Amino acid sequence: MTKDYMNRGCIEVRLADTPLTFDIIITMYDKQSYVKLRIADYHTNIIYIERTGDVIYDVGIINAKEEGLTDRGLLNVKDIIDFANSVSIEDVRDTLARQIQYNSAIARIGIENNYGANIGSVLLKTYGNDVKTRAKAMAAAASDARMSGCELPVIINSGSGNQGITASVPVIEYAKELNADDDKLYRALVISNLITIHQKTSIGSLSAFCGAVCAGCGSGTGIAYLHGGGYPEIAHTLVNAIAIVSGIVCDGAKPSCAAKIAVSVDAGILGYYMYKEGQQFRGGDGIVAKGVENTIENIGHLGKNGMKETDKEIIRLMLNKNIV
Repeated sequence: MTKDYMNRGCIEVRLADTPLTFDIIITMYDKQSYVKLRIADYHTNIIYIERTGDVIYDVGIINAKEEGLTDRGLLNVKDIIDFANSVSIEDVRDTLARQIQYNSAIARIGIENNYGANIGSVLLKTYGNDVKTRAKAMAAAASDARMSGCELPVIINSGSGNQGITASVPVIEYAKELNADDDKLYRALVISNLITIHQKTSIGSLSAFCGAVCAGCGSGTGIAYLHGGGYPEIAHTLVNAIAIVSGIVCDGAKPSCAAKIAVSVDAGILGYYMYKEGQQFRGGDGIVAKGVENTIENIGHLGKNGMKETDKEIIRLMLNKNIV
């Protein structure tokens, strides 16, 4: 068992002294031999391999940059909505059908079983069973299952299973409640997924800024679309939601992710209903800027630049052996 192995005290974890946001050096020993592996900048980018003093592979930190990614610089909310309204469903059906099937399946498993902190079950038991609660509960349950060992597959968003769950499951629940047809659901998921990606692009792949926030706000835009919303409703939903939950930090993948997902989805839903009731946050209200794209840009600066030291401090706290 992994826990038994860890309890033997043969694993040591230290904070790396590095200029990179993402930099992992793993050294494994066997008697007098060892292997050292370094991964930098993104999760599959191996830049260094050493075996007992013999350097096998070394591309250097300067080359630790992710290549081959789709250029997302042209993404904006208006064009995302236009694309969602015009895209041929056949071009997106396979991917979105899998997202609906897989992410719904793990949500059901999470609700029906005992995983993590059981946030979904707590919500349904204490808050009721209306669609606003179900949207949060099912997404949280899927995360609890995923974080606590359930081996069912998940369709990701921005490299994250939890973000893929959060961007899709609440939209799926609202589509059921509203009796939306497949065409409407697929287009709503296009909006939710792409707006989530749009927010994450300016933040970067790794940050102390909780990615569930982007996905929860994204799900709110998909829900707004299911209700017949166009650009004004979707843009204001997003700005309102971002203003509510932009302060949630990421402190690693663990059971509390489910609760953060629930809160973020709630912000997405509240952001939509605020606008429907004639209420909104305006430019100058804290980090909210005039215009949805400027607000997204502010969030990007906050997550990518403003939280660099926060990220390091969180790691220090997690490595503090005196914390019970």
